[in-house]
Amino acid sequence: MDLTRPRFVLFGDSITEQSFRPGGWGAALANSYARKADIIVRGYGGYNTRWALFLLNHIFLLNCNDAPAVTTIFFGANDAVILGRTSEKQHVPVEEYKQNLRKIVHHLKECSPTMLVILITPPPVDEDGRNEYARSLYGDKARELPERTNEMTGIYASNCVELAQELSLPCIDMWSRMQETVGWQKKFLSDGLHLTPEGNDAVFKEVGRALKNAGLSPEALPSDFPHHSQIDGKLPGKAFEACEHRD
Repeated sequence: MDLTRPRFVLFGDSITEQSFRPGGWGAALANSYARKADIIVRGYGGYNTRWALFLLNHIFLLNCNDAPAVTTIFFGANDAVILGRTSEKQHVPVEEYKQNLRKIVHHLKECSPTMLVILITPPPVDEDGRNEYARSLYGDKARELPERTNEMTGIYASNCVELAQELSLPCIDMWSRMQETVGWQKKFLSDGLHLTPEGNDAVFKEVGRALKNAGLSPEALPSDFPHHSQIDGKLPGKAFEACEHRD
């Protein structure tokens, strides 16, 4: 399928799935790259890296001619769920998490050796915020211990960073960067885990910086067709001759 523009795929869990909501980081990317690249969201709420492996051959086909130019991999928030607590079925041991990320990267590079793969660590966890959210849903029946801790999520984040270094890939360490801001818990996280508009904006800016560093800023990419100001009302076809030669 010839989509004319390069494709940027956002692959991840609910933080990616929700990225096209109003104020989302995916929607902001789509706006920035209007007529330059197609931003495609492939986010799956609740998924961990173990389950993501089952999706690879469906989303990223081998031996195809239209592989994405860019893929972001944004998993870990669910892998880091603690055994013995709520949602423990999502837990993936940290060693397996790192190996699963490696498998995802290798599959993407097999699809296209030139594909830009960007790893993104899970964001930090506000444990008090998670408890408040649980109480707002379940009241006195809410679990007493958070299903995630910031310390444990940090271990997964550091393994993501380590893998990126091993594979010479760009990596966005959201776990560390968000915590550089005073009051990050409420500023960036809506329920102790998912992103506020400010949190989405932080991810958007970091992804934009990684794309710019790779020479893929919006300014560096051509528009797919002529701007309307370049079209002659009497001879409109002339403006599209270059497009025909390109095809």
